Amino acid sequence: MTLRKTSPWPDDDLILYDGVCVFCSRWIRFVAARDVERRFRFTAIQSGYGTRLAQAVGINSDDPDTNAVIHGGEAFFRSDAALTVLSNLPGWRWVRVLRAVPKPLRDAVYGLVARHRYRIFGKYEACFVPDAEMRARVME
Repeated sequence: MTLRKTSPWPDDDLILYDGVCVFCSRWIRFVAARDVERRFRFTAIQSGYGTRLAQAVGINSDDPDTNAVIHGGEAFFRSDAALTVLSNLPGWRWVRVLRAVPKPLRDAVYGLVARHRYRIFGKYEACFVPDAEMRARVME
């Protein structure tokens, strides 16, 4: 599932994530700490902006089962989203080789973690509040 190149989402290099998921919020902090060029921006699916983006790309904002990244005018989901983000971070370009792993297998592992993320990692009562530096990169 991708956005058509003819009508891309207006913001590129944007990561949509579950803001109440502890694992997902840590993922965002992981990316922000390594993104020295500050190319990626973030939006929680629970924000107004994030909900609109989720609806535009076909994610149920009430029960998200994936994160997404808009990159190059396309939306990437599940393992493709994670690999797209990682492969654009300094020192992590090597993860591109993981695309050789069949997508159904990669997405099955992703889905297993996604289904059990609250039980394994926990859940915030509300979206985590980023520090001042990261807040400039958050779109609400």
